[in-house]
Amino acid sequence: MTDVTVGDIVVALEAAYPPALAETWDQVGLICGDPDAEVGKVAFALDCTQDVAERAVATGAQMLVVHHPLLLRGVHSVAANTPKGKVIHTLLAGGCALFAAHTNADSARPGVSDKLAELVGITPGRPIKPVLLGAMDHWGVHVPRSAAADLKRALFAAGAGEIGNYRECVFSVEGTGEFTPVEGANPTDGAVGTHFTGDEIRVEFVARAGDRRRIVEKLRAHHPYEEPAFDVVQMEDTQDLNTATGLGRIGELEEPMALRAFTQQVANALPETAWGVRAAGDPDQVVRTVAVSSGAGDSFLADVAKLGVDVYVTSDLRHHPVDEHLRAGGPAVIDTAHWASEFPWTAQAESIVVPLGVDTEILRIRTDPWTISAHPE
Repeated sequence: MTDVTVGDIVVALEAAYPPALAETWDQVGLICGDPDAEVGKVAFALDCTQDVAERAVATGAQMLVVHHPLLLRGVHSVAANTPKGKVIHTLLAGGCALFAAHTNADSARPGVSDKLAELVGITPGRPIKPVLLGAMDHWGVHVPRSAAADLKRALFAAGAGEIGNYRECVFSVEGTGEFTPVEGANPTDGAVGTHFTGDEIRVEFVARAGDRRRIVEKLRAHHPYEEPAFDVVQMEDTQDLNTATGLGRIGELEEPMALRAFTQQVANALPETAWGVRAAGDPDQVVRTVAVSSGAGDSFLADVAKLGVDVYVTSDLRHHPVDEHLRAGGPAVIDTAHWASEFPWTAQAESIVVPLGVDTEILRIRTDPWTISAHPE
């Protein structure tokens, strides 16, 4: 047994797949298990079905990492005689924790769609739907010269002035501050009814938009004036979309090919299922620019139609949305089995845990629910 804990595995996985990237409706992270429990082996799968839970315990894993959350929607019981409850009881009785990285793993770089993009033959570029966590504010704070150093220290502690690998970044400009306190004021400098003029410094810095409330609290607590003067402007996000996080990926094939041939290339690259791979569009259409979105992706049909791609690879496509999409002039679509488009991610997740020194195993149980595909003889 190693001295690695469930909590250590969680930290590593959440560093690669930040929970903040998850969609608002999602439920990601540690589902069951003790963060302080030691881990000697970690198993990986796409879904935590009963078969997967039993296999994880049988292989001696103390932790199971999956993509799809077991408890995505609310439940009122995890009794052992309910389907989800039986899974939980199997894992806990076998000393196996359960962790899920879902839409946060979809949006992360590298993430689930990066793996799918590489498999079908493109270098993953920009997301279909960017998820930008780098929103920044630009601040300007006016403060008496004598109080500037103490105020800056407090603001730095709240996250102000962090740019890449640099900290405590500010730009200061000397100037003159003027104000007239009126009845009810309790001025630090000057007197009620008398116009005051004094030396001040304008301190400018950037900070994460998510830190705005904390910085305002620190500013008011440490500024000597009862009504500090400051301004905050949200900056336009200038992140390169080709490296941005987000759902789906877009890229180009090294050589153009017919839709028919590309569909076969996708089928050859993904794990085999009874469903197989199907396409909608002119079989002889030449395709080069490809959009991919692992898992159910028909919500992005309108987006890919605006992005100038030749073909869109995803899963769980439905009759009417695809029909309307094609009649509106949208790109060809390739429909894969949901499980097949996402299962290859397990190797990526495994690579994050391996450096911690624990044993790992990918559970190659096909959890795709479809078992028969029939065609007329």
